[in-house]
Amino acid sequence: MLRLLNSPLRWLKPDEDRVMDVEALKRTWADVVAVGDDAPLYFYSHLFVGHPELRDMFPVSMANQRDKLFAAIGHIVSNVDRLEEVTGFIQQLGRDHRRFAVISEHYSAVGASLLATLKRFLGAEWTESVAADWSAAYGLIAKVMVVAAEDAADDSPPWWDASVVSVDRRGMDVTVLQLQMETAMDYRAGQSMAMEMGRLPRLWRYVTPANAPRDDRTLELHVQLVPGGQFSSTAVRKLAPGDTVRLGAAMGDQLTVPADTRDLLLVAGGTGLAPLIAGLDQVRRQWESTGTGRQVTLFHGARLPWNLYEHEKLTNLALQPWFDYHPVVSDDPSYPGLQGLVGSTAAGHRSWAGRLAMVCGSPGMVSHTVAELRASGVSGTDIRYETFATLEENSSALAEVNEIR
Repeated sequence: MLRLLNSPLRWLKPDEDRVMDVEALKRTWADVVAVGDDAPLYFYSHLFVGHPELRDMFPVSMANQRDKLFAAIGHIVSNVDRLEEVTGFIQQLGRDHRRFAVISEHYSAVGASLLATLKRFLGAEWTESVAADWSAAYGLIAKVMVVAAEDAADDSPPWWDASVVSVDRRGMDVTVLQLQMETAMDYRAGQSMAMEMGRLPRLWRYVTPANAPRDDRTLELHVQLVPGGQFSSTAVRKLAPGDTVRLGAAMGDQLTVPADTRDLLLVAGGTGLAPLIAGLDQVRRQWESTGTGRQVTLFHGARLPWNLYEHEKLTNLALQPWFDYHPVVSDDPSYPGLQGLVGSTAAGHRSWAGRLAMVCGSPGMVSHTVAELRASGVSGTDIRYETFATLEENSSALAEVNEIR
């Protein structure tokens, strides 16, 4: 789609003579971000005044929405030089956003409001060249999303309906939900999907099943209560058997078990355990069906012993010769097992040469663990963590900010 010219980063669309100045996109986006809340407020006002019909696509309360959509678009577009690297992710966003009944005209409306906001706050920096670059970059991103959505509409629904089968409160702040989908969803162990509860219409958050796909179309979700989180609070405290939810298309590939046969190192913090347990479930099934498979070592970190909410299940599974389980507690000096930060503990446990490491947890936990593993000698190419989660953290929350796994 794009061709790299030379350093500094400048891109040329094959059908045009002019170059797109990516450094100017990044610089001007940083200037708009520095304005603070005024920019996203202007963006939403411009969007809803010009297209009031789009208001129904957003949560009833915009308190939690804040600058997410605006920041997401700006971050992705200003990093258009990474498009070839993250095209798959952008395509997944396009497919996933069919759950909002988004059509191509809506992308045009959002793009127009984005450009109007940039012009409003950049002042003299909003030159003809900068305007052309922002327009071209947004058009490229939007085209990738629209085409992916159109292609997906040929063979999959915009969302899947599911009902709550059981609710198991595992502790003060973690609930395990069992859902059953009405129709099967095509997903791989370790992928995530957006979920909307009937109790909170139009408020979507990303969840990750803690199991590989099952023949009975059931999913297990691990939900952690986040202070002030409307979605997680409702999911943990109020969901009941018989309630209905909607699930968007599956996304992500960094936490899926690869086709090769390398042994795995899994490092989880809190309910970041969910996608790693899904991969573990896939490995277990392979051992049970073939009698062979890869070796897996899992470190699960928690602040206090009672936060190790899957301790019994994982301890029992560790009786198998192919699986090692190491619970780690950071904030209880009386704990008789491994103590400290889970990333440091895993990195210092032994040499992990030859293993593929998968890491999942809070942004801080992931960053620390990756740094510790690299410092211990693990190659960066052998460490995987979900890139869309990282993009969300850095404001690509076109897919909303995660409250739960």
